[in-house]
Amino acid sequence: MAISIDLLTRKETHFILWRPGRIDIPPTLFIGLSTDTKAVAAKFREIALQPAAAFPELWEVAAANCGLEEGKVYYYWFKVGNTDPYNFASNKQVLYCTDPLAYTIDRSTRAPVVQNIPPGMTGISSSDPAGVILHQGGKLVPCDPDGSTVDWSGDPAPAGLPSNNKLVIYELPTRWTRITSRDGLEIGNGTFEDTLALIVPEVLAPTFPTVAAFNNRAHLLELGVNALELLPPADSDQTDRWGYGTSNFFAADYELGFPAATAGMNPQPAASTTLVKLIKTCHERGIRFFKDTVMAFSTGTSTHNINYLDFLVQSGSGDPEQDGRDGFGGDLIKYGFMVSGYDPIKGNRTNELFPSRAFLKAYLFHWMSFYRIDGLRLDSVNNIKNYDFLGEVKNFARDLWKQRGGKDDNFLTIGESIGFQRAMLDQKRLESFWNEDFKDRVKPAVVGRNSNRDPDFETTIRNAIDCRNLNLGFTDGSQVINYITSHDVKGEGAERLYTYLDFNNVEAKEERVKLAFVCLLTAVGIPMILAGEEFADQMDDDIFSGPDQLRDFRKQIDPVNFSRLNDEWRKRVFQYVAQLVKFRTKSAALAVNDTDFIHVDFNEGKRVLVWKRGTGDNIVVVVANFSEWATDTQQPNPEYVVPNWPQLPFGKKWREITQDRDVSVEWAGRETIVAWEAKVYAVV
Repeated sequence: MAISIDLLTRKETHFILWRPGRIDIPPTLFIGLSTDTKAVAAKFREIALQPAAAFPELWEVAAANCGLEEGKVYYYWFKVGNTDPYNFASNKQVLYCTDPLAYTIDRSTRAPVVQNIPPGMTGISSSDPAGVILHQGGKLVPCDPDGSTVDWSGDPAPAGLPSNNKLVIYELPTRWTRITSRDGLEIGNGTFEDTLALIVPEVLAPTFPTVAAFNNRAHLLELGVNALELLPPADSDQTDRWGYGTSNFFAADYELGFPAATAGMNPQPAASTTLVKLIKTCHERGIRFFKDTVMAFSTGTSTHNINYLDFLVQSGSGDPEQDGRDGFGGDLIKYGFMVSGYDPIKGNRTNELFPSRAFLKAYLFHWMSFYRIDGLRLDSVNNIKNYDFLGEVKNFARDLWKQRGGKDDNFLTIGESIGFQRAMLDQKRLESFWNEDFKDRVKPAVVGRNSNRDPDFETTIRNAIDCRNLNLGFTDGSQVINYITSHDVKGEGAERLYTYLDFNNVEAKEERVKLAFVCLLTAVGIPMILAGEEFADQMDDDIFSGPDQLRDFRKQIDPVNFSRLNDEWRKRVFQYVAQLVKFRTKSAALAVNDTDFIHVDFNEGKRVLVWKRGTGDNIVVVVANFSEWATDTQQPNPEYVVPNWPQLPFGKKWREITQDRDVSVEWAGRETIVAWEAKVYAVV
């Protein structure tokens, strides 16, 4: 049976407001043509909403009864009585709020002060952005403010997208990519259209036409990654930050759809169409698109005023759902509150309805069907703290994926948790998890130290390369996302690798960066690269001094400086990483879990470890030197012998991947070693 969302089906022909918190002020629709926004109060009109016949908590009005013109774009809000529990005067206030289900919003047009108010009430302004909708063919159609609609024609079938065990994910904080100056701080403000320039050489990056990395070359294609994960692309009111405080769940981010004006260009907001263009382009090039998804909390959402207590946790109220959860300044989402009423998923009446859970399932349905995302990364699942719901999300998303024609092995629901909780894995609440343990081991390793989690250096490397050694319940590489650095760059050990090496007084950084990437791209698990690490970008802002709130802000505005690719040594790092990435996405040996350490040498100041991945004819052998020791090339016949070197299968040859060269069978396992070097040998 096909999965559908009754609430969204109704929304095709009706303006819908589900569960307004107050009906002493009957909610109304406030609507007008998008061209009338300069005189909103004069030209917009109010239209009464009515409770649906079978569901008194579902207020609606048919578009056919609103006098709408065919083919016109409309801006709208809902008028409601305020439910903000933190405002002592809210019970006397009336305001216009954004539709919580709005598919598109326009932040350039804000809700005015309510004029038509009942006696004894006060009209105020919420400053909420306008919802945007197109009236076409008798239906309410998602569109951008200029009336353009999305085009999925020619989108490849999802079954052909890369499998989980051959992924390399690129984590891109788009708001970091443009470098300007503001009060001495470098800020980022990229867009979906700018991101497209990383994939299509012919596309001009409108926000930064002078940055070579975005023009006349396709950075991500050259790198070879096959999955792109943007930091949250849903609409947020947190301009110039990561956008983890979601404001309008169903809408693509307004700022990311609005490139900065450049010479000869007057851009218009186009979040929906440019995001779809980006995702479809990814699909055409065999790149999966992961959505970074926030479900623990929200900021600036209209639900705050429409019906706070049904959907959000009131701080300081004694609500048990607050315990142990952090909303990071936003409103925590309420998951344990159960009521009777209209089920927005099935369209019937139920006695076991969790409003927020139903709302967020509808949200996922929209992003998986309208935007055709190919995977989920769930932020801060420890602050969701409802593991039944996480299991529901995982199962719901996978069922939708299969309905789209996807396969079991090319979709993932990934959780990010501060302090991994094994129960989530054991109980199959989620399918994969961010692995902080890898980061916390590989960084000390490339400066010659073992992790403080391990008794010795050898254990650090073994645990980094094979996550199954960690006794955390991991049994397959697809359950683990490994990374050297993630977007959360605040704090010792979390900063970018270049900066970490700088703090540890490492002057020759090129070799250490390359060594770290060999570990990342040959370890069991799915490798993820933070944008910029592939060419050893560095921190441009101070994230170690000052109050915690200031450091949190700085880490979110420090940009990726793609212009550093002009440095010759960084070009070498990029090419080295690209060789490994392209190999990782195709290697059968690295797609399985089999791992065996065949040689460990800690004699005479050495720290040489050799591990073999794969089985049978498909094997990869990594020789890694985590020390200053090097083969003495002044001696006759210099070599470093690895005992027990695997026998070469008949008809095959050895190829060293990082230098893209064949190696004779006589020299495989006997080549020289230099300090802080790794070689990757594959049977081909």
